[in-house]
Parts: sequence; C-alpha cells; structure tokens
Amino acid sequence: MPLNLCDYDNKAREAIKAFWQTRDDAKQKQKESGKTDQGERAGVTGGKNMDGFSSLVIDLVKANGLSNAEIHQKRAVLTLPGFFRPTKLWDLLVINKGRLIAALEFKSHVGPSFGNNFNNRAEEAIGTSHDFSTAYREGAFGEQERPFVGWLMVVEDAPASRTPVKDKSPHFPVLPDFVGASYLKRYDILCQKLAKEQLYSSAAVIATRRTAVADGAYVELSPMTGLRSFVASIAGHIAAEAAR
Repeated sequence: MPLNLCDYDNKAREAIKAFWQTRDDAKQKQKESGKTDQGERAGVTGGKNMDGFSSLVIDLVKANGLSNAEIHQKRAVLTLPGFFRPTKLWDLLVINKGRLIAALEFKSHVGPSFGNNFNNRAEEAIGTSHDFSTAYREGAFGEQERPFVGWLMVVEDAPASRTPVKDKSPHFPVLPDFVGASYLKRYDILCQKLAKEQLYSSAAVIATRRTAVADGAYVELSPMTGLRSFVASIAGHIAAEAAR
C-alpha cells in the first residue's frame, strides 16, 4: 500500500499559522498581565507553539497502520531514560505494545538573535541524539528495532537569518560548507549532517516569515531536509512497524 502523507502541506500551513498566532497571543497576554518576559521570550514561554506539527505526526501514525498505538504528548509521560544523564524529556512519543516506536522533538528559532541561539540548538540536538543512541545500544528500551528519532526545526525567515555570516577561527580553517553560510543555511547543513551521521532518522528545517500568520506559507531549504522528506520518513517507519 502507498504511504499516506495525510495532506501534510495543508496541515503544515495550518500549523505555521497557529505557530505565529500562538506566539502573538502569548506576548499580548503577558503584556496585559504585566509580566516581565523580554522580547521574543514571551512568545516562547506561552507554550503550545508547535502543537500543529505534533498533530500532523499523530495523523501520520494513525493513517499508516498504528491506529491503536499509544501517543504521548503530556509532560508527565514524555520522559525516556538516557545514558549520559538519567532522563530526557521529549515532545512526542509513540509506543506500541510496550515498544518505543518513535521519539520526536519540535523546535523553533525566532529572531532577532540567531548567533548564540543557533549554536545552542546545534549542541542540544547533537547531545540529545548521541545520548539516545547510546542508551538504545545499551538496552535502555529493551531488545527491539531502532525507534524513529526525529528533529524538526522552524526558523524565522528574516534578513538576519538569510544574511551570510563570517566566522573567526584563528588556528584552523572553518569547514568549506560553512564558509559564508547564513543561519538558515547552517540549519540546513546541520540537519543534513544529523541524518547522514545517523544521529537522527530524519531531521528537517523549514523557514517562515511572520506574515505567514495569515496564510501559513513556509519554505523548504533542500529536498533532504524538507518537510516532505521528514513526513515520508515517519510514514515509512510507521508502516514498516505496522507490517510486523
């Protein structure tokens, strides 16, 4: 049977609209209540920004053969054991008959600050995947096939995220693919390498402008790190699990 991609493009557009609207609502609510969050942080601490993408993954799971799987979204049941640390909190877990099928993280990066925040996101993604892989190797999830591990990043499409960036490396040269790369391009490179090194089953980045609150418009940076590839990878993994 062909994979069911669940009309992912339209659902992604709805998720993008909700992403921006939820941020705007959270900032307005904090402003009205007199709380002290600064700048863009108010839109993050409101939470729920990426719920639309969680819903898309849930649809993919149900449509590709695991309609009875346990899908966890509540914080109290999103913890998995680690190897270098005791536990790790994920954004969405799929469990079927006691077996871990998928673990996913949904992240976002909105300006105006892109420099340090990009480095922090990269270090977090690399550390999380290495910890998970080692925990899996050491039997933390029992004897089973490797789960799907996904990382999805939504980045603000803005002049600051598209402008080429100069790096300082006084002792050794920066690797060629990073030379002059914008922060959006760096996310694309990061996602490609996370997948090529098999740190994640699939890693994706999409860019969206603030004006997308009206139409949900988004841009994929490359076929390998695009949303369609991410969605197809999840659907394929779920279908393979269902066939077992």
